[in-house]
Amino acid sequence: MVESGSPSPAAAPLSRSPRAGWHCAHFFYRWRRDILATLDAGPRQTGAAEFVETLNPQAEHAPARLQTSLVSGHRADWAVMMLDPDPLRIDGVHQRLLAGPLGPALDTAYSFISLTEVSEYVPTVEQYRERLLAEGETEDSPALAAKVKAYARREPLMRQQRLMPDLPNWPATCFYPMNKKREPGENWFTLDFDTRQRLMAEHARSGMAFAGQVSQLITVALGLDDWEWGVTLWATSPDYLKDIVYRMRFDEASARYAQFGPFFVSYLAAALAILDHCRVLR
Repeated sequence: MVESGSPSPAAAPLSRSPRAGWHCAHFFYRWRRDILATLDAGPRQTGAAEFVETLNPQAEHAPARLQTSLVSGHRADWAVMMLDPDPLRIDGVHQRLLAGPLGPALDTAYSFISLTEVSEYVPTVEQYRERLLAEGETEDSPALAAKVKAYARREPLMRQQRLMPDLPNWPATCFYPMNKKREPGENWFTLDFDTRQRLMAEHARSGMAFAGQVSQLITVALGLDDWEWGVTLWATSPDYLKDIVYRMRFDEASARYAQFGPFFVSYLAAALAILDHCRVLR
């Protein structure tokens, strides 16, 4: 008999890193103008240099992915999105910012902590083949064979991009948290899997209409934050953010079962551009 607290021979090794995928964090900051006004030119310049180095994606301390942007609207002034296997490497950037010379002039307006994942609704190659057959393809159809072969080539890269994503360098970006409803008659979590998969397939088809214009990353926050999922969108133009959200609101998975938190719209900008736009050095 193994005593309580004793390691089991079959137990997985202890780790801060997920078994698959990366940690993801969105931080939104606001400058405190009253504090900035008390800083002389020298401390501002020193703080600006440290600020830029802290947010340098190529720095030795940087997480695997780091992307900064200027936030539109009153909720925040700027944002940083970070991903890495180690959550403390991500939080280390946040702590460096707060401990730096400009730290007293920074307020954290909002943050969201989540994990990357491959959704259970992403079909395997065999499931994709079965879906095509259910939609009318025939067993001996050349079209079926070609579609399955093409999906088999895409599927490993698709899964890798969900777990260890490259972040698009598209100018307009949007983040929002969301839940699935748990209300009488509209409880997502009491639907059977086939129904949920059908609804999510419809939702995915709506998104595919924006290929080349909008890129999306969905991360999971169940057990990690107040909301269940985080949605990050990148677009080649801000009007595509409006268009895709509007179109997908009509899908049943969204119209009937989704609840949304605050929307943060921002525009990609390097650290030095953030300081300039926000008049920190003036």
